[in-house]
Amino acid sequence: MAADIKVFLCVGIAVLLTGVGKSAFIGKSHSGGKGDPVLQYVVNNSLREHPVLTKLRLKTLEDNWARMMVAAEQAQLMANLIKLINGTKAIEIGMYTGYNALSMALAMTENGRVVACEIEESYVNIGKIFFKEAGVENKIDVRVKLALDTLKELIEAGEAGTFDFVFIDADKRNYDNYYEKSLELIRKGGIIAIDNVLWGGGVVNPAPNDITSQTLDALNKKLHKDQRIELSMLTVGDGLTIAIKR
Repeated sequence: MAADIKVFLCVGIAVLLTGVGKSAFIGKSHSGGKGDPVLQYVVNNSLREHPVLTKLRLKTLEDNWARMMVAAEQAQLMANLIKLINGTKAIEIGMYTGYNALSMALAMTENGRVVACEIEESYVNIGKIFFKEAGVENKIDVRVKLALDTLKELIEAGEAGTFDFVFIDADKRNYDNYYEKSLELIRKGGIIAIDNVLWGGGVVNPAPNDITSQTLDALNKKLHKDQRIELSMLTVGDGLTIAIKR
């Protein structure tokens, strides 16, 4: 079965799983969707979490900003997408404590590489402990600087068109910039995954003073018309867009 067909099958299954119940939009299993029995059922019967990922998730939940962490079920979906396309090079824009960076690294072969962008060194220091414990610290290249600077450096270093997967989950005002740079960096058939595209439902008729929702809504509408990609928007977590470069 061709890789692109397998990707769409995986995405379709995610739609079926998350579109159950009173509302297709449930939230993350560790925050907004914590009390939803359908989502917890999905997690209980599908999540296969590496032991070190479990440790890192529990450690991250101690932080006041733990709601920023990628949901475990979402990270597993993206790890499976990486496996489906035989991905060996990925970028994470907004690492936080590194749960998803670790998940991606674990999904790759020994020669895999994850470039992880993060500006808060205290979060990086948390993640590195678990990267080492999982034996993948050599796969995760953490860049503690502005993500746009890292993306520009990768392009200048001749790595345009060589990455298999990019995950965008950082400051929303730069999402469009991150998306455009990511399109330069991924290969044909590569995947850009964009987090928080529903923003708790705020993107539906955004309030005049809600700049974040307006920004995300504008990007969602741009991607819908963008003929450079294949597109699916999923109700996983806080909304996850999957864009496949044509």
